[in-house]
Amino acid sequence: MCRRWRSEVGASIQLPGREGPLIVPSPGWAGSYPPPRARRVYAAAHVAAVRGAAGSAGSAGSAGSAGSADSAGLAGSADSAGELVDWEATLRFREHLWAHGFGVAEAMDTAQRGMGLSWDLARELIARSASVARGALACGAGTDQLADGESYPIPRIIDAFVSQMAFIQSARADVILMASRALAASARGPGDYLEVYGSLLRVAERPVILHWLGEAFDPALRGYWGGTDFDTAADTVLELVDRYGDKVDGVKLSVLDAGREVALRRRLPAGVRLYTGDDFGYLELIRGDEAGHSDALLGAFAAITAPAAAALAALDRGDLAGYDAAMAPTVALSRAIFEPPTYHYKVGVAFLAWLNGFQPQFAMLGGLERRRPARHLIRVFELAAAARALTDPDLAVERMNELLARLVGSERV
Repeated sequence: MCRRWRSEVGASIQLPGREGPLIVPSPGWAGSYPPPRARRVYAAAHVAAVRGAAGSAGSAGSAGSAGSADSAGLAGSADSAGELVDWEATLRFREHLWAHGFGVAEAMDTAQRGMGLSWDLARELIARSASVARGALACGAGTDQLADGESYPIPRIIDAFVSQMAFIQSARADVILMASRALAASARGPGDYLEVYGSLLRVAERPVILHWLGEAFDPALRGYWGGTDFDTAADTVLELVDRYGDKVDGVKLSVLDAGREVALRRRLPAGVRLYTGDDFGYLELIRGDEAGHSDALLGAFAAITAPAAAALAALDRGDLAGYDAAMAPTVALSRAIFEPPTYHYKVGVAFLAWLNGFQPQFAMLGGLERRRPARHLIRVFELAAAARALTDPDLAVERMNELLARLVGSERV
């Protein structure tokens, strides 16, 4: 049985496998924060879903019963009958991010792009977010009109990118040029990448963010930029930046290797940002060193919004100790959320959004919430409590108990 106690400092819960109750502390963060001045930061936001009563994605049984999936789980469409986006909850979450000073990176892999969110749904998501934007908004332009697993002529890939770019620019949002599965499957070498991205940058209305997503996040992107060796790929990116630097705001790098990120950051020309996508090493990368720092575009920010906002506010004040005190406890939480298979990290983001009251169901497009087992969710809950990332302890405990009450069988915990 799972019991709950109230206290003046938060709430308590008895979790499976613990000898005593876990205290969920009151977070103590401010209700809102201004955009940070010392760093440019985007949070990649997820999509809340609603499903029919039969096989509901919000049922605790489905959340706890499945383990990890192989890379085939990256494919799929959210357009099947009975599945809908919860637009109210989805947009409310973006308002939460803007209120905490983050720009929103929209329709990215965190929103299940290529894992349930079709381009048709992404168009609607972008349009809705743009209509209510209260802060910076940058949206992913890709090639997901083209079916996975096929090779395409380079001009067709360019046309797919350009069509999505045009829509985003018409919404008056900034563009993130997403890594393309179609290009990864079709390119013969670095020259094809330079041709595609050069064509896009020439027609971009404003500087864009280049999106470099490592294969841990999507195995179909192995060898992106024309080589499996990081340094060779980096040379291609730097050649592109050298040719079209005035059209490049920055490079968003997600390879989960802080050393490689720092090396690339130091090679970028002045005025071109390195947006860390390293959900393991962001603490040090954002803090920086005597040679510079990374800005950030992170899915982790959607899970650690309040403590990260407090940390960035401390950084603005020059309070490095305050930055570390707020941000450091979030690292273990982020590492758990992004543990292999890394591409299922979206489950942890949606789980915490549900615990924090931003959506009425723990539900994801395509039933993706079933891709993490109950023991993973329990660990995420524990680490979120330690990071003070549970903004309403009583509600979080109530919802966690609701989930645990439906989990039956030791294999699920």
